[in-house]
Amino acid sequence: MFVSDFNKPLILQSDFSLLLDVHNPLFDEARGRLSAFAELEKSPEHIHTYRMSPLSLWNAASAGLTSESILETLSLYSRFPVPPSVRAYIESTVSKFGKIVLIDGGEGKIEIQIEDERVRREILSQKTIIRLIAEENGKLFVPLLNRGFLKQALIDIGYPTEDKAPLVDGEPLELSLRTPTAASGKPFRIRDYQADAVKAFYRPQTPGTGYGVVVLPCGAGKTVVGIGVLNELQCAALILTANISAVRQWKEELLDKTTLSADQIGEYSGETKEIREITVATYQILTWRGGVGEEFPHFSVFMKRNWGLIIYDEVHLLPAPVFRITAEIQAMRRLGLTATLIREDGREKDVFSLVGPKRYDVPWKDLEQSGWIASAECVEIRIALPQEDQIAYAVAGKRGKYRIASENRLKLGVMKKLAARHDGEPVIVIGQYLSQLREAAQTLNAPLITGQTPTALREELYRRFKAGEVKIIVVSKVANFAIDLPDASVAVQISGSFGSRQEEAQRLGRILRPKERKAFFYSLISDGTIEETFAANRQKFLIEQGYKYSLEFDGP
Repeated sequence: MFVSDFNKPLILQSDFSLLLDVHNPLFDEARGRLSAFAELEKSPEHIHTYRMSPLSLWNAASAGLTSESILETLSLYSRFPVPPSVRAYIESTVSKFGKIVLIDGGEGKIEIQIEDERVRREILSQKTIIRLIAEENGKLFVPLLNRGFLKQALIDIGYPTEDKAPLVDGEPLELSLRTPTAASGKPFRIRDYQADAVKAFYRPQTPGTGYGVVVLPCGAGKTVVGIGVLNELQCAALILTANISAVRQWKEELLDKTTLSADQIGEYSGETKEIREITVATYQILTWRGGVGEEFPHFSVFMKRNWGLIIYDEVHLLPAPVFRITAEIQAMRRLGLTATLIREDGREKDVFSLVGPKRYDVPWKDLEQSGWIASAECVEIRIALPQEDQIAYAVAGKRGKYRIASENRLKLGVMKKLAARHDGEPVIVIGQYLSQLREAAQTLNAPLITGQTPTALREELYRRFKAGEVKIIVVSKVANFAIDLPDASVAVQISGSFGSRQEEAQRLGRILRPKERKAFFYSLISDGTIEETFAANRQKFLIEQGYKYSLEFDGP
């Protein structure tokens, strides 16, 4: 007979979902513990639903959590005993991490170590795996070029590989960290949590390290983590970024915070093709090709030097074609940097197997409480859909409905009110649709930055905004990633990419640089429309991080 304890916030269900009571005093504490091994699925007002997926449990296992520690957390917060089926699922799933290990096989070979005979037989029965490996004297080996493809194939059948095979050191490069910095002359040191992230990623002389993903909120200094890893490794590096603005920012940060000189840092983009000891490239140039079915000519950049480290900035944006080359370069150290591991294309398993598991993560609210990122208030403002648009909305398809709701013209009036409410503060207006953004810029008499804005003009507008010469800028989704606007304190989101959780996190991140005043993140949503549903999905990741959205209503 079950004895319940209603003072606890959690209910476990046999489908591996977890129901967490928002109103329980232990909610925040339990949420922080659950997020280490479960993913938030739903976040209505009263009960949040989490789910333990194989990938969330494998990430937990790679970070050192055991099935015992996970079950201990569940028992601590659960109103009822852990169901036997849930216990068995956790133990079985977690135990699969490390069942298959890649080790140094000598003579340039990689040995596949499988101690469990049942697992060995299961693996050898898979046609997709047999073609990737060889057997010699009862031992299994994988050719160097198949290392990544094998890891992909194994995770597809439920066996995440623990890769302890050697990684190349790469071309040596001497550098050190500056203190003070070159540009401002201010003291510089790697913060404690950044140093912890570097240590979690790479431990000298320790097999199985030197690859993986570091998850930190925007504004928390992911670039500094990359610089810290580079300082530890002292090697040539290829850095892949989301756009040309990010390329320039990496170059500025490297020159500002390390002893590297300008002629040691190359830019590889649509505008410039430089290969130097440190080369910063865009994903766009790597995935360019003349036509469908043709080769990707710029993939050759991966082989231009003996890289000792590849950094995937904004790894959640890693384009699908790059996974192919990533599978072929498994002997190199690989660091993924991101604010969220969520991929809207569902390829989180490929990031896990080819870049590496999550090595370090810290809750956003923890960094906020320590003063490393700004305190932020998230507000969803519901706005009535104009009467004259309601018939068109009613008869439109799903995509049409979303666009009509997103481009609700009454949003511009609310946007203008918010700009007046925060008069004198640095405000970013972010949206999805160019016609809407042009109207917003005209309404506010503010500059507009889109993908069509020339790079030089874009950087000049960013400079003027940072200098306080321009107080409001209107930006398209080009501002979702890797722009450094440290003083921005207000973001007004007038439309977004359907239910993209990663985009919501990135947009909030635009205003999280440390500052004395509180930051405000406003999302304008058409009331009673499909946009509400997408907004609820967009907000899930940030709610999992501890943010709460208050609700306001505006309009007739």
